[in-house]
This record gives sequence, C-alpha cells and structure tokens, in this order.
Amino acid sequence: MDAVTIAAGVNAGEFRAVDVVEDALARIAARDGDLRAFREVWPERARRAARLVDAAGRPLPLAGVPLGVKASERPGSAQVARLVAAGCVPVGATAVPEKGTTAWQTWGHTDRGPTVNPWRADRTPGGSSAGSAAAVAAGLVPLATGVDGAGSVRIPAAWCGVVGVKVTNPDPGRLTAPGPLAGSVADAAAYLGIAVAADAGTADADAAAVRAVWSADLGFADVDEGVVAVARSAAGRLFAAGVTRVDHDLALEDPAATWLALRRGDRADRAVNDERLAAAFEVADVVLTPTAPVSAHGHDGPGDAMSVSLTWAFNLSGHPAASVPAGLGPDGVPVGLQVVGRHGAEETVLRVAAMLAGVVTMLDGHGGNDHG
Repeated sequence: MDAVTIAAGVNAGEFRAVDVVEDALARIAARDGDLRAFREVWPERARRAARLVDAAGRPLPLAGVPLGVKASERPGSAQVARLVAAGCVPVGATAVPEKGTTAWQTWGHTDRGPTVNPWRADRTPGGSSAGSAAAVAAGLVPLATGVDGAGSVRIPAAWCGVVGVKVTNPDPGRLTAPGPLAGSVADAAAYLGIAVAADAGTADADAAAVRAVWSADLGFADVDEGVVAVARSAAGRLFAAGVTRVDHDLALEDPAATWLALRRGDRADRAVNDERLAAAFEVADVVLTPTAPVSAHGHDGPGDAMSVSLTWAFNLSGHPAASVPAGLGPDGVPVGLQVVGRHGAEETVLRVAAMLAGVVTMLDGHGGNDHG
C-alpha cells in the first residue's frame, strides 16, 4: 500500500499501525539481505512508535506510515520530526556513501556491502540518497527521507524508478534542500505538505494549462542518446496530453566550477545562468530534462560520466525540481524525467508530475522517440 492508503486505513480503524509496521519489518528482514538498502533497522523503536500512533485517539495525516530515514540526516532533523508528529514510524537508517567516497557519491555503503539497484543488482541505485530510493523502489517502505545538494534525491529516484523531489532551496546561499523519495506523486505531495512546509497543493490537479520547455542537455551536458530518447518520449506524451510545448533555446553554462566554488565556501558568480533561467521561466512554467544524462552505472563507479550534470544547476539556482519515472532504458534500468518549476512553485511541479504518472508507466518498456 502507498502512504496515503495506509494513513487512511489506520485513521479509519481498518487496520493498526503496529500491523503495518510489522509487515514492513518482515519485508526488510526477508529482502534487505541482498538489497542492502538499510544500514540499521530499528524494530523495537518502530514498534513503540507504532503503538503510540494507535493510541493517539485522533486522525494523523500519515498515521502508521513506515519511514526510511537517510543515514546522513541529522538526528531530530526538522523534516523527520514533522513526519513523526504526523504519524510516520521510522523503521531504520537508509544507506549513504561511505565517507571519502568520490565520483559524486552515486552509491550506498553498508557493513554488508554496497546497496544494489532493485532493477539490476549489478547497478548502483544512485546517490547519495541511495538506500532511501532502493527501499522505496523495492517496496520495503512507501516513503523515505532525502537531502539533495547536487542531485542526491533526484538521481537515485531516476535510477530506481520512484518519485524524488527537491524543494525550493530555503536559503539562497545554500546548495542543499530536503525532499522525499516516494512511490507515488500523491505520497510525495503528502510528505512535502508536512515535512518541509512546501505548498504541495493538489497533486492530481489538471496540468493542461502548463507551458513547458524541453531541453535534452541544457546546452552543455554530454548525454546518452538512449536515456534521452526515453525522457523525450515521456515529455512528448505530456505534450500530447495537453501540456503546451514552448520553443525556447535554453543553453546554460556548465555549472561545475560555480558549484564547486560555493561548496568550498568561495564566492562565485551565478548571474549568467540565473538570467537564462529567468528568461525561460518568463515564457514557460516548467523546464523538462532527463534527470540524469546516463543510465545507472556499475558498482565500480561512473567512469568519466558526470551524473549530476543535469541536476546541480538547480541547486545553484534554488528552483524546485522533481524526478518522475519516464520508462525503462535499453538496459532495463529506469530513466527519470526532471520537472523544474519556478521558485516556490512546488504545486506546479507536482501537477505536471502527476500528469506524467498518468500517461507513462514502466510497462512502456524501452522508451522510444515517438514524439521526437
């Protein structure tokens, strides 16, 4: 069951939070030995929390929903505290890269070995929210927390075939922003409305009035044509479903040097890309791109591929962005479509994501280019 269904059932008395959590713990015990999505599992803590939910005596927005918590997240972080207050039950710490990992932290580490991609065990789930994405994709939990500084929510969401959202950066000087890994757009919307006070709005609202710019490479990135074909096809189905395509040549400067400078605490000039994005959002409501320029790589690392090349520009600019499943690539691994909105326009991003979820499923297979 998805998070929204679980909460409705617990609140209606159809089942108990303790039973939902026991089912989640049983799934983790049965499947996580090979998947390695969790660094730690907290069975007794989770059972105590579930009993408190059942004893609350009042409806809770996410009553009894099992939650994976990204291992690198601060204890008692604001988003986790809000989710727990809403009825979520943390069941364990999800895998992140080992300290000192290079190559853009695109895998998860546990003391039992690396986290694997649920779609192909020889591939990484992406990172750094690796375990969170893998746990949701494998159905161990319906929701998991993430933090995105360069694509750390969106890239694993893309490669694991789940929904991942980075909200508008709360501080213009910071690269990181929180967000969910979720099995559905509705679950992501419920999470955002509680955990990060984003205006999630109505995730299933009509998106037909939205105007969109499509860009395969943002004007600079090296992209794999097989991945682009799947994302382009998903964007094309949105256009066929009523989203208005706007012809606009969005060509950004490669943000690598600027991102690295800000990460070091140095001053960096973001004016050029800020101006080009502002021009795009004058004519469109969202920008559509592939989430990652390449498919999920093996556990030996990404080689020369820069998996963050299409995501980290929006950490610099602060725009909200989501990765939504677009279909399967030629290698059988999911591909994500990135939906980027204006500052503070999480509702619009989710409206488009919900429409995409309605017109694209993983059963679409190997993508294609039917909408050019």
